[in-house]
Amino acid sequence: MNSSVPRVGFVSLGCPKATSDSERILTQLRAEGYAISPSYQQADLVIVNTCGFIDAAVEESLDAIGEALSENGRVIVTGCLGAKGDVVRKAHPSVLAVTGPHALDEVMGAVHDHLPQPHDPFTDLVPPQGIRLTPRHYAYLKIAEGCNHKCTFCIIPSMRGKLVSRPIGEVMNEAEHLVRAGVKELLVISQDTSAYGVDVRYRTGFWNGRPVKTRMTELAAALGSLGVWVRLHYVYPYPHVDEVLPLMAEGKILPYLDVPFQHASPRILKLMKRPADAENTLERIRRWRDICPDIVLRSTFIVGFPGETASEFEQLLDFLREAQLDRVGCFAYSDVEGATANALPDPLPESLKQERRERFMQVQSEISAARLRAKLGRTMTVLVDEVDGRRVRARSPGDAPEIDGTVIVNGARKPAVGDLIDVKITRASEHDLWGRAL
Repeated sequence: MNSSVPRVGFVSLGCPKATSDSERILTQLRAEGYAISPSYQQADLVIVNTCGFIDAAVEESLDAIGEALSENGRVIVTGCLGAKGDVVRKAHPSVLAVTGPHALDEVMGAVHDHLPQPHDPFTDLVPPQGIRLTPRHYAYLKIAEGCNHKCTFCIIPSMRGKLVSRPIGEVMNEAEHLVRAGVKELLVISQDTSAYGVDVRYRTGFWNGRPVKTRMTELAAALGSLGVWVRLHYVYPYPHVDEVLPLMAEGKILPYLDVPFQHASPRILKLMKRPADAENTLERIRRWRDICPDIVLRSTFIVGFPGETASEFEQLLDFLREAQLDRVGCFAYSDVEGATANALPDPLPESLKQERRERFMQVQSEISAARLRAKLGRTMTVLVDEVDGRRVRARSPGDAPEIDGTVIVNGARKPAVGDLIDVKITRASEHDLWGRAL
């Protein structure tokens, strides 16, 4: 290339945690004076941050690596699929380097080896909030890496390691930078948000000179003092989760919990190595709603797990009807290379797994539609995501970006992306709401 500034292309795949890793790499690249290329052709090399959670994600990642090699030829691979270096090397032996997830130092070392650092790293100053792949008005805030669980269907701990919590002062400083840069919504993420601080025995840290315990409750309270939306993702239903519900009821953080329940049958939950008492889970949900009636609950489930009987699947549907969750995702079980569940007896045929997923989603669609209809006539504050002429697409406190529904707003007067506006809900479907601006 003719430019004297080395340029790096970037492809980011996978979940919000991978997105957060990508943001850190991009931030470091800019801090060291590298330019970020918008195309393969203009880049001196390309970094591909991969996903390796399920087979479809592995294929997508391998395809993305292949495309980058074809278009550019100089590729560094990182991320969850990078933890399976032999898989990447076998498919694409010409890649320059392969690292696993949350491997900032290793990625930058590979970049330095193949694209020397510019002589003047101060020519392109990086903003305090770093480089973000999300829109300006919301951002993911990763508070920990890794996971201490040993779920039989999951290989994330083998790729990302055991739980490592970030110092609470560091997390809060990042959050403050984001808010000063115009972020209106912080989406708190990790592999297990409710376990934040377990690895450091809830050590007391410091933020702005004040002692703050490294624990989810104290972190949520501190984030709630920043005056923006705070949304908690990937929360396991431990008893101490009850402590954040008053913060939601008081309006300090959003009345929203993303809790991966996965199933309702005690036997299946034990095979999954998950908490195995659905009755306690239902009681906890009732208690959450008693404390904060407006809470929106999102969850994910797996149907067709090896050995799942017809009666256990019906038990799951009964749980769904009883729990009345607001937002639900469902996956038909599939083998993941390296997962111990692969060796369990009595795997279900693919056709039966898909049939059960369709039945599950039909039940949930009816629940979702009814819960959204209950919002008709209510006034709520929504966050504007998109403005296209007179059409405004926004999200309510119960809608996380990209995975939940939206609120289509009519009659808004020249709103801007990132504005918070009040609307009266006039229409509802199974996933989305419509409202009139007030």
